[in-house]
Amino acid sequence: MERLRRLFDDHGQSPWLDNLRRDYLTSGHLVGLRDAGVRGLTSNPTIFAKAILGSAAYDEQLLELVRRGATTEEACWELVIADIHGALDVFAELHQRSGGGDGFVSVEVDPELAHDTPGTTAAARDLHQRIARPNLMVKIPATPAGLPAIRQMIAEGRNVNVTLIFSVERYRAVMEAYVAGLEQYATTPQADLSQVASVASFFVSRVDTEVDRRLLELGNGAETLQGRAAVAQAVLAYDAFTEVFSGDRWAALAARGARVQRPLWASTSTKNPAYPDTLYVDALIGPDTVNTLPDATLDAFADHGTLARTIDMDPASAQRAWNDVAEYGVNLDEIADLLERDGVTSFQASFRELLDTLAQRMAALR
Repeated sequence: MERLRRLFDDHGQSPWLDNLRRDYLTSGHLVGLRDAGVRGLTSNPTIFAKAILGSAAYDEQLLELVRRGATTEEACWELVIADIHGALDVFAELHQRSGGGDGFVSVEVDPELAHDTPGTTAAARDLHQRIARPNLMVKIPATPAGLPAIRQMIAEGRNVNVTLIFSVERYRAVMEAYVAGLEQYATTPQADLSQVASVASFFVSRVDTEVDRRLLELGNGAETLQGRAAVAQAVLAYDAFTEVFSGDRWAALAARGARVQRPLWASTSTKNPAYPDTLYVDALIGPDTVNTLPDATLDAFADHGTLARTIDMDPASAQRAWNDVAEYGVNLDEIADLLERDGVTSFQASFRELLDTLAQRMAALR
């Protein structure tokens, strides 16, 4: 696991785990990962559906919730929040030792609210108030409806993990929501900008999956560009990040202790078995970034990943690759919209599956 520690110590990138299960807490597994160099954790509705529906570890708490007369949705959130509290405990000391720079745990708002600005805002605020831990990040999707909620949460001094970003254009809108939110927060008497943290989760492998499929269909040499679009776009996103978090506007906030909104590389497991299993880690290493890794990718990088600063070594080449894909006729804006819709739909389906199955299990316990 030495590579995980060096990822941060040598290159300023924080490896986070993209998974959470009750037995990771009770067995000490998560503590072991933290001690090996993992510096935070993310979760989402799909992760919790797999964890809760695939394990008996939640049965005792679920029985108690049934005895208390909890509704299905109340029970679901009680199970989720119990796991989040456990993970927050694991990373609390790291959060304190890093001066609030790391040790965060993320929980997502109800995915059914992805297109509901007031609903998302209220749900995010409720999770912050209900959990009330300094190393909590609430995940809000970067949908058009999510952007005002992101800005409002930052304006209230709350930590936000912005999820489901699939284009540089939307990423710029996310960064604007963060900066504008900080500027609004800075006008309040109690504002301490140094206590606000945020990451912007830029999804990677799903881009290659869809772009590669279309390149293969096009033929005529287009297939030679397979496996290049996702990394290229992430490199361009990092270039946008360095641009936004510099200059006079950002300097005014930084002077008051504001932290940059770090880009977080999400969806970093390779879906194509022909690609190296550490592709979306090796190619995206650089300072002020996070890479959130599912278990298999984390193990693979710890075993044989390549440690080198790569994210900003050749942005011109990344721009050429991105342009080449577009010139073959691949509609990249259309793909970003498609992936956003699919991402929201997938999380909604997982959440509904979890609620439906929990309802059945609770009925059997009554």
